[in-house]
Amino acid sequence: MVTGSSLFSGFRALGLYSNHLPHVLRYHARHREFYVTTAVGNRFHTYNVKKLGIIAVSNALPGDISCLAADRMLVFAAVGRDVYAFARNKEIVHHYSHAHASDVHLLLVLGDTLVSADHDGLLVVWDVPTQEEYLRLTFDPATFDLSALAHPSTYLNKVLLGSSQGALQLWNLKTNKLLYTFQGWSSGVTALQQSPAVDVMGVGLSSGRILLHDIRADKTLMSFSQDWGPVTTLSFRTDGPPIMAAGGPGGHMAFWDLESRRLVTQLRHAHRSAVAGATFLPSQQLLLTNGADNALKVWVFEQEGGVARLLRSRQGHSAPPTTIRHHGNAGRDILSAGQDGTLQSFSSVHERFNKSLGHGSANKKMTKKKGLKFEEILLPPITCFSSESAREGDWDGVVALHRGEAAARTWNYQRCTMGKHRLAPPADRLDNARLSNVHTTAVDITSCGNFVLIGWSSGHLDVYNLQSGIHRGHYGNPTAHVGAVRGVCVDGLNQRVFSVGADCLLRAWRFKTRSHDDPAHPPKLDSAPSMLRLHRDSGMLALALDDLTLVVIDTETGRVVRKFLGHSGKINDLTFSPDGRWLISASMDCTIRTWDLPSGCMVDCFLCETAAVSVSLSPIGDFLSSAHVDSLGIYLWSVSNKSIYSLVSLRPLPADYQPVTVSLPDEEGHGESCVTLGDEDEDQMASACWDSQEQLERHLVTMTSLPESRWRNLFNLDVVKRRNQPQQPPQRPAAAPYFLPTVSGLQPSFQTPEAPVNQVLSYYYHSWNIVTASYVAPLALLKSLGPSAVDLELRGLSPDLGSSPQPSSASQLLVAFLQMLEAMLEERRDFDLAQAYLALLLKLYLRPLSADPLAVATLQRLLGRLETIWAELRVSFDQSLCLLTYTKTALL
Repeated sequence: MVTGSSLFSGFRALGLYSNHLPHVLRYHARHREFYVTTAVGNRFHTYNVKKLGIIAVSNALPGDISCLAADRMLVFAAVGRDVYAFARNKEIVHHYSHAHASDVHLLLVLGDTLVSADHDGLLVVWDVPTQEEYLRLTFDPATFDLSALAHPSTYLNKVLLGSSQGALQLWNLKTNKLLYTFQGWSSGVTALQQSPAVDVMGVGLSSGRILLHDIRADKTLMSFSQDWGPVTTLSFRTDGPPIMAAGGPGGHMAFWDLESRRLVTQLRHAHRSAVAGATFLPSQQLLLTNGADNALKVWVFEQEGGVARLLRSRQGHSAPPTTIRHHGNAGRDILSAGQDGTLQSFSSVHERFNKSLGHGSANKKMTKKKGLKFEEILLPPITCFSSESAREGDWDGVVALHRGEAAARTWNYQRCTMGKHRLAPPADRLDNARLSNVHTTAVDITSCGNFVLIGWSSGHLDVYNLQSGIHRGHYGNPTAHVGAVRGVCVDGLNQRVFSVGADCLLRAWRFKTRSHDDPAHPPKLDSAPSMLRLHRDSGMLALALDDLTLVVIDTETGRVVRKFLGHSGKINDLTFSPDGRWLISASMDCTIRTWDLPSGCMVDCFLCETAAVSVSLSPIGDFLSSAHVDSLGIYLWSVSNKSIYSLVSLRPLPADYQPVTVSLPDEEGHGESCVTLGDEDEDQMASACWDSQEQLERHLVTMTSLPESRWRNLFNLDVVKRRNQPQQPPQRPAAAPYFLPTVSGLQPSFQTPEAPVNQVLSYYYHSWNIVTASYVAPLALLKSLGPSAVDLELRGLSPDLGSSPQPSSASQLLVAFLQMLEAMLEERRDFDLAQAYLALLLKLYLRPLSADPLAVATLQRLLGRLETIWAELRVSFDQSLCLLTYTKTALL
């Protein structure tokens, strides 16, 4: 049996664009458009350069991709010792294997041949269509370790090999002959690129030198040097200016003028990590770059002096995200803070709505001064943040806490920049030597967006005005807790504030007066809470304790209403469902569990490949977002598709329930949300699947499962037909049809239509078995018909229309129809459908039925059953209405 999570299914991943492998650029002649391919884990993504919109995501490979190459039709990806060829950016059409003994790290496409090289020095030439091995070359890694491949322009069947020892070799692959050996420059070759000039190759070295070498004359024409370390990529501009671009491991780019042989400009911090690839688009002033920082960027050279401007980009976190939260009430935007120190917003609708709020700086004015290093002015990574969209158009709506910082910073979501306020502790507290090393630990913004509460490691809890950034007071005398404040939240009406600390206490405060508001019998916590989450609508407060226990407290009574056990690792995050029914928790035991608060049981649990560090359920309850350890993306799990549009079993899971592993979704939702279970697991989960019965109990009244359009308007069908009658009469066609039915013979003549039959037998009559009084077939027939067909069938039962061969049979049919309705009421099935059929029958045949004694007796019995059933239903309705009225009006 196949099963998985009962509530969540993998939907897609956000924020994954590139890794440390260089991209591949392709041109589609029919579309007249450039496409770029980047590797992400065990898949590659294809984007159009025009808008950087994702075109396709390849099928999954057995492992992570180690290198990429492409020609006009196919994309080649190496995984381990094998190479795969993809058609249409998605499907595997060729598989090249059983040749390499170690991992492949270099690929090069030359027409219909593919060149692959591994770490052991084996170079294999493949025939692409036939997948046959064409040639093998073996090199000793101690003397010639392959590090780069390139095909010199106009050199037929030739390939230039670079080594980590610095030497170059030119080979003819067709004749298997070494043509020439270049001695090198005593430094490893890291990049080879064909220049616009024939015979001239660009060579990048691990020492930072860049050489333009004439391979025909074996002569170095130009030499440049960069101070950023090894050259990771080279590219030449072909739209006019003789510019060469070079990238380094620090994320910087250098642009050299080949005519004046000088440095034109620098592009500092183009990427946050090494520049993996850089390519000038042919005959265009655009530069395409990608890096290991999970970014894909397009730069345009339209300014004087050769300065590049960022035209468009797709970028995510360069380090794993630590905290994610939904921003706003629409549930479309997800704010994410990562270990790279950036704050970004990802849209679940489309990538064009993504925003990057940037990396915070310690002092904006200092960033404009010269002589400061880029790393010195950056703030540490964000550990916690809170956002509110109520007043984000007037002032800053996001407050973030940075690791080890004594002050919180505001951010503006609409302007996508750091805010103007630095929320620091009061001056008298900073003068205290004992409190000089405190840092922020907890934050929450009120629902109105006017105030923010900040907790400190010293136990202080302060409130600030977000518009002015002024300190408005503190809670406690002198501190709110003995030890660090581990969590703080405010209710939806700004009446009460709840805080937890390392002193194992849950404290309640009046928001305005800042006085204690603890209940008479405060809840006793067995361990120190690590976090708290408040569902503002229901007033339920969830706490995660250090002993791996979840506690739910009713803020009105101050009592513990639920206590959940089951996690075996540190609880990383909590989130409520919008209606407050579910509490979802993520733990270091790699599980995501869903707890049902009304029943007090765990109703869903699934195991992820890596532990989730943060989870957030959207305000409209359609998607669950999760961020995981060592993963740069944000993963969406669909909630609505399983819990709303299909039958879901929410039976309590046993205490010894073993969750199944669910793979994380990718950018197109290819994640596996189910796994195959064995026979034992089938027996355990068999009770979770069942077929709904047509009638639960005989004493219950069951309504029909047919849509209302089948029976609701049966009584007024003639009125509906008159209302929908066309206003204009049908018009005669202007000419007769071209083909008319004819009768064959010596003289052709038109065929005349057959005369209508006087007696029309009803389909209902044919399906009726009066002798055995079986109502199954005729009732099934009526259920399958539409309103007009049902009306026609019932009108066909009239004795005057000759619906049966004998008039007595027609009268007997009317009585039998009443007996069928009586049987339906006796079984208490299809109650509303029987009412509709009875109303239409009485409307059509009231006088004939009143003249038949047998029909009158049947109608009297039918009336008695209707009155009995309706009396029972009226009692149930009155009890329910009384209970609802009392619930709405009583003062509890």
